[in-house]
Formats: sequence, structure tokens, C-alpha cells
Amino acid sequence: MLLKQFFIEKIAHSSYLIGGGTTACAIVDPSRDIDCYLKAAEAEGLNITHILETHLHADFVSGHLDLAEQTGATIYAPAAGHCSFAHMPLSDNDTFRIEDMEFRVLETPGHTPDCLVYVVTDTSRGDTPVAAFTGDTLFVGDVGRPDLFPGKARELAGELYDSFTQRS
Repeated sequence: MLLKQFFIEKIAHSSYLIGGGTTACAIVDPSRDIDCYLKAAEAEGLNITHILETHLHADFVSGHLDLAEQTGATIYAPAAGHCSFAHMPLSDNDTFRIEDMEFRVLETPGHTPDCLVYVVTDTSRGDTPVAAFTGDTLFVGDVGRPDLFPGKARELAGELYDSFTQRS
């Protein structure tokens, strides 16, 4: 398994390339500038086959559509987002594989109503999860803001609390 982080300091945005054992990889929460992902995948000899969105982003423009058009990769996005673009809708406890990696989906509303966490197990190494892509739900020492939707801050704060106290 290969993991590479991309970070845009000015907007504090992280995205990731996660590669399987041989040829396939996913890009998690791609930014608008997709060239860095195309170059990184090529340098590693990987094909971008999956594009994973943790939530519908309000703080930056996602590059998921451009990346899908350029690579033919499938976009995986929250079913709760009711996206109008071509995608694989994901809900709680859905699973999918990329080579030796198993991804399990957790619905974790709170930052936005449609947040997902992708829990990854590298099955070539065992059955214990090795990574979680939390989007803006969870940070080191902090959680995502629940106040981005007018009039819904209290409701989303409650959902965020439930996401942390009732999920595993």
C-alpha cells in the first residue's frame, strides 16, 4: 500500500493518493488542480481508478469531475449528497476494494449533512484497519465546523457529537 499526501497551505486542504499493490489507486478529496495527482500516479506506475469524496465541499472547488474525465475513474460520493453528476453513491457500511485494500464507509454527519469516513484495511498485511480518511469531520485535536449551513448549526453539532460517540 502506498499513501501520499497533498497539502494546500492557504486553504488548509489535504488530499491523498492511496495506491494498491500493483496498478490501481484512488485520489481522496482532489483539489481543482489535478496535475499533481496525474504526475504522482504516473511516477508510481499507477492508474487512477477511484475518486473518493468525503463530503460535498464548500471551502474549495473539487477536481473530481476533471479528474474523472481525464482518467476514466469512477467518482465515489455520499448518497446523502444527491449528486447530479455520474458517481457511485455510498452509504453507511458500504464496502469496496482496490486491489488488496478494503474500504468501509461510515456516515458521519456533522460538518456537513453528507460526510463520510473511509476506513481502509490493507488485507495483504492483516485484517486491522490501517487508515481512515475523515475529510473535514475529524482533525488532530479538533473536529470539523458544524456552522456552515445557515440555521442548521445546532442540528449539525448534535449529529457531529453522535458521529463521534456512536460510531466505530
